[in-house]
Amino acid sequence: MKKKYMGIVYIVISAFCFALMNMFVHMAGDLPSVQKSFFRNFVAAVFACILLLKDKTPFRCKRENLRYLVLRAVFGTIGILCNFYAVDRLVLADASMLNKMSPFFAVLFSYLVLKEKVTIAQALIVAGAFIGSMFVVKPTFANMDLIPSILGLLGGICAGAAYTMVRKLGMMGEKGSFIVFFFSVFSCLVTLPWLVFDYHPMSAAQLIILFLAGLSAAGGQFSITAAYCYAPAKEISVYDYSQIIFSAGLGFFVFGQVPDLLSWLGYGMICAMAVVMFLYNNKERQHS
Repeated sequence: MKKKYMGIVYIVISAFCFALMNMFVHMAGDLPSVQKSFFRNFVAAVFACILLLKDKTPFRCKRENLRYLVLRAVFGTIGILCNFYAVDRLVLADASMLNKMSPFFAVLFSYLVLKEKVTIAQALIVAGAFIGSMFVVKPTFANMDLIPSILGLLGGICAGAAYTMVRKLGMMGEKGSFIVFFFSVFSCLVTLPWLVFDYHPMSAAQLIILFLAGLSAAGGQFSITAAYCYAPAKEISVYDYSQIIFSAGLGFFVFGQVPDLLSWLGYGMICAMAVVMFLYNNKERQHS
């Protein structure tokens, strides 16, 4: 029970951090997606390195964990690049909707890869949260360009696969700070060639904003890594939708955006599904 509570707390913290990251990325202005993603991962890599040095953790992994670290890094990098590409070319709500498919795929991959049982009730609860998120973001699929839409969906699929690998690594005893470090360094190395050949000069303000975006992303990455190490995706992935609520709050206070009636209806559905999931899992655990 304590592990599940910790998983919920960490995934809500990660949702808030990623909402902050999106806010700062939006504030950074018209810069290439690869450049934004590089700074996002560079800051996370630095902080992960500091934590590893502070804890005197060796910069190496168990041989049997390497395969899952590489898969986590590959899926995570593709997911970030696809998401940033979609955010730059689609309506922000549409891109967010496609990226919020990741919890569903985390549950699916957990079933396929980790053999974690998913009940019909749990699947329906997650589906209810998904329906609630549609009320919030109100995607206009008819206006979407095909390629950015497909890549945005691919980003959600890859994020779900990446979180499943995080869960697997946590079960195998890999430290969360090393998982973040490995992934962040891998992503930086992959995006560095594009950054070198297509670098766009930045103002001091943009540099600070991107640093804050990277700092927020680091907090989100550490938190979500800890969350999936503590608890299965089927029990906590629904709480990832709290990011939509945090984004709405930041949008109101920072950009003056006021949610409409449909958005408030979506918030209510998401919160209701989170409570139902919590009560259902408690009931199942008492009967087991």
